[in-house]
Amino acid sequence: MTAGLRRFARPQAAPADLPRIGRRRRDETAESCEMCGASLPPDHGHVAEPQRRSLSCVCPGCYLLFTADGAGHGRRRAVPRRIHHDPATPLTLAEYDELGVPVAMAFFFRNSVLDRIVGCYPSPGGATECELDLAAWDRLAADHPLLAALEPDVEAVFVDRRPDAIEAHLIPIDACYGLIGQLRMRWTGFDGGDEVRRILADFRDDLRALSTPLPGRA
Repeated sequence: MTAGLRRFARPQAAPADLPRIGRRRRDETAESCEMCGASLPPDHGHVAEPQRRSLSCVCPGCYLLFTADGAGHGRRRAVPRRIHHDPATPLTLAEYDELGVPVAMAFFFRNSVLDRIVGCYPSPGGATECELDLAAWDRLAADHPLLAALEPDVEAVFVDRRPDAIEAHLIPIDACYGLIGQLRMRWTGFDGGDEVRRILADFRDDLRALSTPLPGRA
């Protein structure tokens, strides 16, 4: 699964334009669509299956089948490609602390099967679920359109707590799991090591470059 972000902003991006995270190596075997078997471009999309908590790599044609509301009887949903932030109402350090999340970097998504927000953070073992104050999330979502804009199962709010500010972006859920996979493969030592820090720095740079204001919030 590609962890990069540029393909979400440019669905027809050429391989050379893919970001530094998760770029396909030239010697890798080409992937095939998990629905029809067609060859996949490097910038292919994904379809989520909430009941199984799984993502399928799909070709453009199969992706389009699941973009409409109610497609697949709700059992499958195409993962959107939008990346947004909210410059009008940024999340504050104090507000993030209200969630009770013990880590500085995490992503949050609404699980439709559990009917609640789930928070996860990177770890050597992959995505680790964290406890969060759900009542606090509901309060914040009432004041922050970015949090309220989440599409269940297919989008996440990616939060990076810096020393002086919070960076929060609405991103595709597959970008989160792609990042988690990259970090898990390259994690060394207690804090991840130099390569993990480089991957995270590249991911942050891509977010800042590709994120656009949430519609109506510029």
